[in-house]
Amino acid sequence: MTGFVRTEDAPTLPAPADLTGPWAAVRKRLFPTPISSVAGILIAALVFWVVWNLIDWAVIRAVWSAPDRELCNAPGAGACWPFAFAKFHQWMYGFFPMEERWRVNVVYILGVLSMAALLIPSVPGKPWSALFFFVVYPIITFVLFVGGMFGLPFVETTQWGGLMVTLVLSVTSMVVSVPLGILLALGRRSTMPIVSLLSTIFIEVVRGVPLVLVLFMAANMFPLFMPPGVNPDKLLIAIVGMALFASAYMAEIIRGGLQAIPKGQYEGAQAVGLSYWKMMGLIIMPQVIKIVIPSIVNHFISLFKDTSLVTVVGILDLLGMVQTGFNDAKWASAQTGNTGYFVLASIYWMFCFGMSRYSQFIERKLATGTKR
Repeated sequence: MTGFVRTEDAPTLPAPADLTGPWAAVRKRLFPTPISSVAGILIAALVFWVVWNLIDWAVIRAVWSAPDRELCNAPGAGACWPFAFAKFHQWMYGFFPMEERWRVNVVYILGVLSMAALLIPSVPGKPWSALFFFVVYPIITFVLFVGGMFGLPFVETTQWGGLMVTLVLSVTSMVVSVPLGILLALGRRSTMPIVSLLSTIFIEVVRGVPLVLVLFMAANMFPLFMPPGVNPDKLLIAIVGMALFASAYMAEIIRGGLQAIPKGQYEGAQAVGLSYWKMMGLIIMPQVIKIVIPSIVNHFISLFKDTSLVTVVGILDLLGMVQTGFNDAKWASAQTGNTGYFVLASIYWMFCFGMSRYSQFIERKLATGTKR
């Protein structure tokens, strides 16, 4: 019995028709099994229904121009965009004097430029950018917002409101919570019993109460400890309360990253003679920050949205200013609230989505030698 030996290459055959082409790719990704196909169709139908109704309300049936609420109250009317156009300046500036709003615009522009210089990797001079953003920019912001110096009229914080208050609360809390959270995390892991005990007590007490309660206590109880006649600024108290609250959560995020660092990293740093703070600053913390970037950004997103809670203590942030606009009898209609909350949700989403996308960009950039 002799075997068959091929003397030439077998002809190249085309791939099966059901495994190639656009339809095959769609079927493989969206309809791999009957159950997945049914679920995909139902989800697609639900998404289409939601998107279509949103477009119908926000675009097709929307009122785009009107002097008051009359057209917005018409049967079948959609979004009342004239209300949003009329109140948008209050949502951005609060009750800041009209002739002084250029100061807020300058702060906005400087903030965007300084953050771009600090966060975009290709921009040179990172030490100078960090110095400007963390030292010079807060001073400029304080001078322009508060006034009372360099010929600028004084503006009380009760006239602040809208997006500017939301950004002041969130950015200040974020910036303060990171270094304070690192110190608390190191303090909780410290070998000194008193430092460890005090750090642990602070973290557990603050994490054990809701932010609303912290704001209430800061606004109502803190003034009781001040000398008679001294009334601390309500916005300043809210900033301090939110910063301390955020630092407790940040401490646990950093502590989780510290526990993920192999013991050999600590031993190696000590073996070359590095002190404790040099070991932490040069060896340990860069690795910790890289590990916990998703958790930090998630905490920042949550903190940015939690600034809306300051309305319960009488501070008119972005949410407070939107709700204040509902009280205007000129624009009171069935669609006023829906339109205001839709714009509010869109603004929050844009900021949160931007933070999320930037964190993913940093993760990809730092994912050297690791599986993505």
